[in-house]
Amino acid sequence: MNSLELSLLQFQTRIVAFLRRLWPPGVPVRQDHMRWLFAPGLFTFGYALRTTITSLIALGIALWWELGSPQWAALTVWMVAQGTRGKSVAKARWHLFGMVVGTICAVLLVAAFPQAPLMFILMLAVGIGTFCFIGTLLPGPATMTNYRIHGMRASGFTYAIISLDGIADPQHIFMIAMSRATYIVLGIVLESTVSSLFQYRLGARAQDRLTHNFLTAIDGAGQTLASLLAGDSDVLKKARQVFTNITTLSDQIEFAEVEMGAQRGHEGDHARAALARVAMLLSRGLDLAALIHIPGNVPGAAFNATSAKVQAFLRDMAGQLEMTDDIHPVLATLSALQAECRQSVADSLEDEMGSATSDPAPPAVAHILSQQRMLHYGLGKMLDELEQAIIQFDASRHPLRHDHFHYRIKTFRDWQQAFTNSLRASVTIFGSGLIWVTTAWSSGLTFMMFVSIVCSLFSTLEKPALATKAFLGGAIWASVMAAVLVLWVLPTPSTYEVMAMCLMVPMLMGGLAFAYPVLILGAVSYNLFLPILLGPGNQSRLDEVSFFNTAMPLILGLWYSMWVFRIVLPFDTNDMRWQMRTRILRGLRHVARSRTLPTTLYVVERNVDRFVRLLTDAENTPDAIIDAYLQGILSAMTIGLNIIRLRGILERHLLPPAAQEVVTEMMARMAQFSGRYGGHYGRTARATKFAIDRIQNMTQQEGNLGVRLEMNGALVCLYVISYELDNNQKFFDASSPYLDPVLT
Repeated sequence: MNSLELSLLQFQTRIVAFLRRLWPPGVPVRQDHMRWLFAPGLFTFGYALRTTITSLIALGIALWWELGSPQWAALTVWMVAQGTRGKSVAKARWHLFGMVVGTICAVLLVAAFPQAPLMFILMLAVGIGTFCFIGTLLPGPATMTNYRIHGMRASGFTYAIISLDGIADPQHIFMIAMSRATYIVLGIVLESTVSSLFQYRLGARAQDRLTHNFLTAIDGAGQTLASLLAGDSDVLKKARQVFTNITTLSDQIEFAEVEMGAQRGHEGDHARAALARVAMLLSRGLDLAALIHIPGNVPGAAFNATSAKVQAFLRDMAGQLEMTDDIHPVLATLSALQAECRQSVADSLEDEMGSATSDPAPPAVAHILSQQRMLHYGLGKMLDELEQAIIQFDASRHPLRHDHFHYRIKTFRDWQQAFTNSLRASVTIFGSGLIWVTTAWSSGLTFMMFVSIVCSLFSTLEKPALATKAFLGGAIWASVMAAVLVLWVLPTPSTYEVMAMCLMVPMLMGGLAFAYPVLILGAVSYNLFLPILLGPGNQSRLDEVSFFNTAMPLILGLWYSMWVFRIVLPFDTNDMRWQMRTRILRGLRHVARSRTLPTTLYVVERNVDRFVRLLTDAENTPDAIIDAYLQGILSAMTIGLNIIRLRGILERHLLPPAAQEVVTEMMARMAQFSGRYGGHYGRTARATKFAIDRIQNMTQQEGNLGVRLEMNGALVCLYVISYELDNNQKFFDASSPYLDPVLT
């Protein structure tokens, strides 16, 4: 090694040592209070610096090209930039799609109503409302990280800024549209290009993230189920966090797929299926918990021994999967536990039915053996789901050749919410247009533009007023910073380079604030509106009057939107919970009588979606009420799954005719279960208990082993349904209003 190489190596070592002193590896960086500004994490600082430089480059190119409003190029960079490459690319794609749709619609709007202001305002409001309606129905949760919805937000955003600029000069609408589209494309291309320069081993890191996501989910599920088997009564709160993590991690898979590039296979599909299987695993655990807590059911020594082995396996499973790429040792241990459960079921049947050397068990003993057999049956089914989850995980980690597996992103459309979001946005924008028309305000179009931007961004959220309030705070800070820059700093520079140096620190501060969760929306607002308030140009500088004529409509527009969101169809957590409960009860009736049966995975994912939505929108609701509703959702999911399994047993026609008739009658009663008032709760619960007693007696008289196993499967489902109905009577009895005072 020559002296130059040695010097470079020493320099690199010193740099790495310096960075490790600033950001020690493995130590979480606190970002609370003001630490996000003076002690940011390395990743946060890199994101802020990269995006600041990219936005300044976009601004410089726009000025070099002598475009009319170069600030939109810098704004687009901040709107598209995200912390990871996958998120940035996904958002850029949908933003570009939304820009094309919005540009076309804006040109058509101005061409159709150049001299009809009221019709123009009406169609502007209807257009953005339509984008919000479509965005609410697109796949995935309505969060700021879902970029299909962002495509519709970008459509409304572009539709507003082009049409409102164009209506003042309709003869040049095409040139205005092309210039705005140029800014947006420039910002997207630059952000995507610059962010790609800072990516190292992108595909491998994306694969590692998929692996880490599954291990996180399976470890949480394993620890929760182990606690459940150990008798932990606080298992609901643990399951709550696991279900939330599953939804969050599943939402991130599509970004990892983007990062893996064109060479990827179906790793993302298998990863989604694996996480869905983890949710199914938890649902099987809830079945087992119901069987364990059936009154009079005491787990025997055989079940306790098997349960102890399963607990030890579940607690160590994630660590074993993480240490090696070979899942066969884990599957071998799992297979032995499954065999032990099956053997216990077989031994129980032999003891109950008797053999050539032993007599059948007396009725009292037979009942105890039946209860123990159901526990082993439920434990075995839980282990079967765990096996499928591990197999899907292995397929995501080791892609298969000629694999055609596909697991699509589930969509749970809420048409009522979509209509509410659309109407709220339309009314807000139309009201701002009426203010402009009636007051003849010279800055009225600017006011309408900011109102339209806010409606496009936030009307797809359930609580837009809260988001707009945070946005208003960021806009106020942007106005203060812009006032300092416009009135004091920027009048002096005469070259772009000096101006960029002046803007570097203010923009960098906004990027650093983006990493602190409490400040995210305020930071987004600050980063978006700061370039607009600065209004840089080649031949001019923003004077005091122009600055105030931009800042005042901005603040008033956000303030107006916030209050209209609070007045027009405001979000009500009590009403949300009531509607959710009504739909759950209606869904149970649908599952019991529908000709087309939903899959068990669909039922689990639908209720997990409700679970997460309830937690997200809890606001200041007391914990007792939230826990009661969460328990009701989990209980409804458990009942729905067992109804599907019962219908599968009926369709196989292996039950004796008398047992088939009893179960059919019980299902007919369940088909009348829900209704807003007088929901037949009591009759359904009694019909379930009656079916249990009848089939329990028939089972002891059945001599065919296969039929007896089928009857035991039906008994497991009926016992679980009965237990859930008894323990969540207030939730399932539709004649009860289930209002908050009932639970407190």
